[in-house]
Amino acid sequence: MLNENLKAIRKTKGLSQEELAIKLNVVRQTVSKWEQGRSVPDAELLLSLSEVLETPVSTLLGETVAEPEPDALKALSEKLEVLNLQLARQRELRRKLLHGLCIALCAGVVLAFGVLFTVGSPYMAWNYQDPETAVMGTALHAMEWLFVRAAPVLLIGAAAGAFLTRRRT
Repeated sequence: MLNENLKAIRKTKGLSQEELAIKLNVVRQTVSKWEQGRSVPDAELLLSLSEVLETPVSTLLGETVAEPEPDALKALSEKLEVLNLQLARQRELRRKLLHGLCIALCAGVVLAFGVLFTVGSPYMAWNYQDPETAVMGTALHAMEWLFVRAAPVLLIGAAAGAFLTRRRT
C-alpha cells in the first residue's frame, strides 16, 4: 500500500524519483525500492517524506485518520515493523525455494549419472541398418553425449547455489 501511494503522490506532485531522493538526502535507488515494495523507509524518513510531499503519514500508509494519535510515532513504527517482517518472510521463502531447487538439481544429475552408469549404452548393440533404429540410436547417443558434457557444469553450479542459499546462523 505504501509503495503505491508513494508513487502516485510523487507523480501528482510532479517529482521524479531523483528529485525526491535529493530532497530526502537518499539515493534514487532507495526511492525506487520503496515504490517497488522491496523495502520501506524508517520512521524518520517517513516523516521527512510526508513533509516533502506535503501529505500526512496516514495517507502515505493508506489510512485516513480522523484525529491524530498522541503516540503516532509508535504506531507508525509498529506498522513499519509489520511491513519489514512481511518483506523478510518473502525473502526467506524465496531463499528456501531456490535452495530446494539447487539440491533437487544436484540429486537429479547424480541420479541420471547413476542410471547411465548402471544401464550403460544399450543402443550401441542395435542394428543400424534399419533407418528407424538408426535415427533413434543416434538421437539417444547425442542426448547422452550432451548430458555427459553439460552435467558436471550443472552439478557444480547447483552445488554452489545450494551452498550460497543455505541458512546462515
